[in-house]
Amino acid sequence: MKNSILILLLLLCNFGFSQETEVKFDENLAKSLNADEYGMKKYVFCLLKSGTNTTASKEETKKLFEGHMANINKLAKEGKLVVAGPFMKNDRNYRGIYIFNVETVDEAKALVATDPAIKANLLEAELTPWYCTAALQETVKIHEKIAKTKM
Repeated sequence: MKNSILILLLLLCNFGFSQETEVKFDENLAKSLNADEYGMKKYVFCLLKSGTNTTASKEETKKLFEGHMANINKLAKEGKLVVAGPFMKNDRNYRGIYIFNVETVDEAKALVATDPAIKANLLEAELTPWYCTAALQETVKIHEKIAKTKM
């Protein structure tokens, strides 16, 4: 009797774990995000490093970084920038990242050229093609819903 109950429990557990959840492919959403058949797309990853300008005054640096933040917000609103953020203190001179919603490094170079901190050589940009989920583009919309205070 105990063996019969044990076998029944094992069968029920196996049945419960073998149930696959139905994948709900949303063709319209995939098309709107320019997703390929894997739900992925091309982006350009940008690693921001400390630049060569080490002589800027505090006032000049503050003004340039205000422009840097304004540019980030502008590019995000245009849908050209899907992720941006600073690194914590590190010994590699890494300052932050951008992920551009463009397909080519040349397109990203044009966007990087609009950043005042990069133009003034406070930051240096290293660009490389990147392949990631097309859903990454939705990050900005979600962030707006969870940020109490704007940067």
